[in-house]
Amino acid sequence: MPEGLFSINLNDKAPAIVAESIVSRTLWTAERVKAVLFGFAPGQELSEHTASTPAIIHILEGEATLTLGGNTQPAGPGTWVYMPAQLPHALVAHTNVTMLLLLLRTEGEA
Repeated sequence: MPEGLFSINLNDKAPAIVAESIVSRTLWTAERVKAVLFGFAPGQELSEHTASTPAIIHILEGEATLTLGGNTQPAGPGTWVYMPAQLPHALVAHTNVTMLLLLLRTEGEA
């Protein structure tokens, strides 16, 4: 079992955002959750896709547009979203964006 992790400021742990790129850093992996910090340069996007597990998105810095199912909303610092498995979703970064993604594993998933 991994030891606990304490972070005062997740932005300090985020990968450096490189122009015209999307970068990520796995912060934590445990039996039921994987935490990944993402950095998006302005104009970068994740095209619509689905995930096999439920997930939580928390925007830490920057401005983006999030599409969840057929609903498109602006997203900025403090935006928090729960997504059930298989929900189509997408993101477009308008500025540098730092995002925490929590992938939630249910019992019986590897």
